Amino acid sequence: MNDRVMEKLGILADAAKYDVSCSSALSKRENKNKGLGNAKGYGICHAFTEDGRCVSLLKILLTNHCIFDCAYCVSRKSNDIKRAAFTVQEVVDLTIGFYRRNYIEGLFLSSGIFDNADYTMERLVRIAKKLRLEQNFNGYIHLKAIPGASDELLKEAGLYADRLSVNVEMPTEQSLKLLAPDKNHLDVIKPMEYLKNEIAGYKEEKKQNFKAPLFAPAGQSTQMVIGATQESDLEILGMADYFYQQMNMKRVYYSGYVPISYDNRLPAIGTPVPMIRENRLYQADWLVRYYGFNVNEIVGFNQPNLDLDIDPKLGWALRNLNQFPVDINTADLELIKRIPGIGYLSAQKIVAARKFKKLLPHDLQKMGIAYSRSKYFLAFTTPFQLQKDLTAIQIKNHILNFQKSKYKNDFSNQLALF
Repeated sequence: MNDRVMEKLGILADAAKYDVSCSSALSKRENKNKGLGNAKGYGICHAFTEDGRCVSLLKILLTNHCIFDCAYCVSRKSNDIKRAAFTVQEVVDLTIGFYRRNYIEGLFLSSGIFDNADYTMERLVRIAKKLRLEQNFNGYIHLKAIPGASDELLKEAGLYADRLSVNVEMPTEQSLKLLAPDKNHLDVIKPMEYLKNEIAGYKEEKKQNFKAPLFAPAGQSTQMVIGATQESDLEILGMADYFYQQMNMKRVYYSGYVPISYDNRLPAIGTPVPMIRENRLYQADWLVRYYGFNVNEIVGFNQPNLDLDIDPKLGWALRNLNQFPVDINTADLELIKRIPGIGYLSAQKIVAARKFKKLLPHDLQKMGIAYSRSKYFLAFTTPFQLQKDLTAIQIKNHILNFQKSKYKNDFSNQLALF
């Protein structure tokens, strides 16, 4: 690898770190014809950024040149930074080279906009196509679908990439207009709808003909920047729910804004990244997707923002103490999943285990359930019956006294890798 490519890699890998939507889950592209790589159905995590985010795959930009001037973006055209751009072959060679050295298991490729959407998207597609057809690479490939690119290019991208993503960027149209006047949400929604229909069509074709080609087998995702503007969690989760319901989105990612600009429209440089809020949004997102919660049960007009000191499931339980205590020996699965301290898989274990015996507190502890949290919401017809006249505030304080956040400040120095 020559010095110029190394310099580009340093610039364009650093510029890509603000994009957190890099899970490789749900793709099962098997190795064939003795090729390279194998995209299994699990996430790939290799390293962490300084603020705790997982960096997976070879995550780079094709270029940090951009025709847009989005205030929240480090690659905006008015920003005085060092610019670089890879050639198509350089990205292919980097991917294969790093894979052969066992550094990576796939590629996450985004880009600034060179001249227009099609010009940029065509190069992203050429990279994926070369990897698949010329290098016989079967590892994971995640491509950014550039808003405004033609349907033909999006279709070709889906034939070579495992996942495509079109970032909505700002949670509301108003915020997007404030910080990126040249953009609008309609330009993002249109390619999302096209990809949704194509993914569904190819799935149906696959049922009829097992030799039919794959099309974005890991689906599509999007990302919202959190904390750059004043949206409530209700607005953010409402937008995410729209994507899940109307676009069949696999994942919505929430990226806490990292202050990078002296701009009075944005939080000042030095403002902490809203990591705890970002984490709470992911927890709420999980409740909607896997636990059967409605967004309006988690946040509402009376409480538009999530509690930062407790997780959203506990917050819901404390607001709905009339539904507790719950007898896990008789309650249905959906209610058991709503008990704080009991996870999705643990709830299924409980339902399976109670067919053979009446479950007691020590049985739950053996299952790995967070009993110190769940005990305030459980009822047992045994001598283990707990006091149930505690108020929501008392329960919250009891739990907080035993709770340790992984986001507590740690002032130890981080060791350098090299």
